Formats: sequence, structure tokens, C-alpha cells
Amino acid sequence: MATTIEYIEYVCEQINGIGEIRYKKMFGEYMVYVNDKPVIIVCDNTAFVKKLPCIEKEMKEAQTGYPYKGAKEHYILDIDNAEFCKSIIMEVEKVTPLPKPRKK
Repeated sequence: MATTIEYIEYVCEQINGIGEIRYKKMFGEYMVYVNDKPVIIVCDNTAFVKKLPCIEKEMKEAQTGYPYKGAKEHYILDIDNAEFCKSIIMEVEKVTPLPKPRKK
């Protein structure tokens, strides 16, 4: 089941106010960017964040899963808890580098 446009817009609404938020369709699913940094991958109407040391303590009770075949294990973000999501995403955004520009 692919992610619906309604769900990706809901994800973006839930983290609104923590920076410049946009999403991009990739391989039939979506990547959510905060301040041009890729922080949330959304697959099958589920929001995933990388398992990073900076959020390990806060996410210790979170479910985990694989956003797509061949991916590393990620935390599943409880996107309905907006304040918690904002705090997690702010921490992830701090340690996520900007993507390298593509060579033309």
C-alpha cells in the first residue's frame, strides 16, 4: 500500500513550526525534509526516523520497522503525538547533514 497524499500532508502538519518543511516523492513513497535535511521517510502511511544515538533514550519504547526492502531498521514515529514528534525531529535535524549537490 503506497502512502496517500492526505497522510504525507498530515505528517507535515504535525511537525509544522520547527523549520522549513517540504516533502518529495521518491520511489513511490515520500521523504520529508526539514531545513532541506532529509529527516522522515514515509512508506505505507508510516513515518520512520533513523535510529540515531541522539534520540535513543526518547525512542526506547518506540516500535521499529523497515521502511522498504533492504533498509536498515528505523524507529516508527508516533506521528499523532505532535509535540513529541517535534522534539524528536528537532534533534534528528541537528545531526543530519545537508544532502550533497548532484553533479550535472
